[in-house]
Amino acid sequence: METLPKEIKKIINDCYPYIKEFNPAQKHVIDSGYLENRDNYVIAIPTASGKTVLGVMATLEAILKGGKALYAAPLISIQNEKVKEFKQFEEHGIKVGKHPSSSDLSVMVFESFDALTRFSWDTLRDVDTIILDEFHMIGEYSRGPTLECAITRAKIINPNLRIVALSATLQNMDEIEGWLEATIVEHDYRPVPLNKEVLNTEMFNTNNKNEVVVKIVEKAIEDNSQALSFVSTRLFTENLANYVSGKIKRKVTTEQKKRFKKVAEAILEVPEKKGSRPTSTCLKLAESAENGTAFYHAGLFNEQKEIIEEEFRVGNLLMIAATPSLMYGVNLPSRSVVIRDYTRWTSQGSQTIPVFDYEQMSGRAGRPQYDDVGFSYLVAKSLDEAHDLQERYVHGEVESTNSKLIENKDAIYKQIIAQVSSNLNKTPEEIQDFFKMTFYGYQMNNNPSMALFADDSLKFEIENALEFLLKNGILQAIPSGLNATALGNLIAKSNYSVETAVKLKEYASQTEFIDTNQLIYHLASTSDLPLISFKSRKNKDPVREMMAKKGLFATDIANPEATTVALIEWIDERNEYEIENMYNVYSASTRRSAYEASLLVKFLKNIFETIGKYNYSKDLDYLSARLYYGVKEDLIPLVLGVKRLGRKRARSLVNTFGEDLRPYSEKQLKKVEGVGPKLAEKIKIFSETYDN
Repeated sequence: METLPKEIKKIINDCYPYIKEFNPAQKHVIDSGYLENRDNYVIAIPTASGKTVLGVMATLEAILKGGKALYAAPLISIQNEKVKEFKQFEEHGIKVGKHPSSSDLSVMVFESFDALTRFSWDTLRDVDTIILDEFHMIGEYSRGPTLECAITRAKIINPNLRIVALSATLQNMDEIEGWLEATIVEHDYRPVPLNKEVLNTEMFNTNNKNEVVVKIVEKAIEDNSQALSFVSTRLFTENLANYVSGKIKRKVTTEQKKRFKKVAEAILEVPEKKGSRPTSTCLKLAESAENGTAFYHAGLFNEQKEIIEEEFRVGNLLMIAATPSLMYGVNLPSRSVVIRDYTRWTSQGSQTIPVFDYEQMSGRAGRPQYDDVGFSYLVAKSLDEAHDLQERYVHGEVESTNSKLIENKDAIYKQIIAQVSSNLNKTPEEIQDFFKMTFYGYQMNNNPSMALFADDSLKFEIENALEFLLKNGILQAIPSGLNATALGNLIAKSNYSVETAVKLKEYASQTEFIDTNQLIYHLASTSDLPLISFKSRKNKDPVREMMAKKGLFATDIANPEATTVALIEWIDERNEYEIENMYNVYSASTRRSAYEASLLVKFLKNIFETIGKYNYSKDLDYLSARLYYGVKEDLIPLVLGVKRLGRKRARSLVNTFGEDLRPYSEKQLKKVEGVGPKLAEKIKIFSETYDN
């Protein structure tokens, strides 16, 4: 701490009072000249060893010299967490926000950083330092290409930008060092020592992995600690939480039972506040929570996930069973981590997890400031399997991080469109030069066995992509070079995949009449709509029957069909309880899916208008509003005109008084449940000004 500049030291002391001195990993980074020079840095130290504070130091160094800093993270959950953490800097005159145009320190997700490099060059040039959190995700299939191309563009547009990448230790640091032209600082210090073990069911005289988890949770209870359990599917999280709950309930104290009951009650209040009875999933979650366990997956209401996170942090839950996606999400460490399943369900079926993911999950074990040790347990079925897993994961090496840019066809399309629409590149040769500057280009040209083919391979991929983009009217060739069409510019300004845009353009070109149900099914077939999942493989006939009733032909009944039916019911004013009971789906996802569908409809409206079809605009505006609010068409003026009214109260008003509310006083309007004085006043103003 003594070696820090005085102003930075004061801010760190005030905002992170628990840091009395820096740990060996942090000292190693600081002693390397990290704050004295403007070199790019990759800081590769273990989970929970204080990477964020090191990133903060670089941002403070830039801001205190009159500059701006940007902190980029992969997920909105991490973005929100960091904004909340960094807000305390405002007491020192540092403005914190989500965009550098209005902040000294801005926190953005990777996609927003990417948009900054495409549309806000002047703002980007004002940024002095960027911190890239979870940098190892550059090798991830979906977000990795976005990150590497955003970095490449940023280096071109703002050559003086300092890049600090925070990462777990990667296998091929030399390649990253060369591409980023960075100083690599690695250290293996972990403030909380981590013990990694592979257990097997034979050790516990059982053939049930869940019994092994129970034993670990029981030990955690004795130690007054908690456990995180990772399993491969949503259904397995529910089954495990329920199983452990039933086994440990006799070990829970009366005082704990009271606290757990409050958690369960809060979980059940979430759907009720939204106008729905608790679904069977909610009831199952609350039942588990009453004994101190919870499951955590994408099929829950967002508010329920927030409750689970917060109650786990304060010790009011003993175990969370989660899908592996949690390892990249919110910061939920615990003393013990159990990896019950070392497989994950993907579009290609069940796949074993890479060593890197095992390390990320294991890294959640051991909480700084709380634990003096962390335990990671990988569970095998037999002694032989345990031996194999020990060699593969505990003693195995992390995989090399490789660019997925060329493997992800949509990423190639998106990045070419971005380069052309932003006027950075105008010819195929210039586009190829840009791709050579990416992490993919660096890896290819510095691989002795591939360098000879790098240029020809890249040229082939770009020519194929350009042919696709020209054929679909996204780019056009003009005498001065390549140019983005109106559709191309529309895609460039969106986060939607090119495949989705092409599908919607085909729909817009061919349609003569908008069939609401058919359009919703069309949206559910795109890769950009979050799908509503079936809860199990039980009878799917209700979905099939509803599809047929609505005139929709489906060869198979899967999640797109479940989503279609759920959204059709949603705009018919069904609530989550009704949708789940009718179709056996995770209905808590309905609102998110409906919200994204409403935005997709707006995108489709823009596509219609780019091809000169304006007579569908009103119908699409109505459908977008119906999806957003979950209402029938007659309620649209009311829910749009009265802010925060919502569909339940809007329907109650119309059912009670009819569509014309002008004859009724505020006192009469307040008789409707949920309508208070302020809302009644807003309704009255709306009724008198709305032109019926």
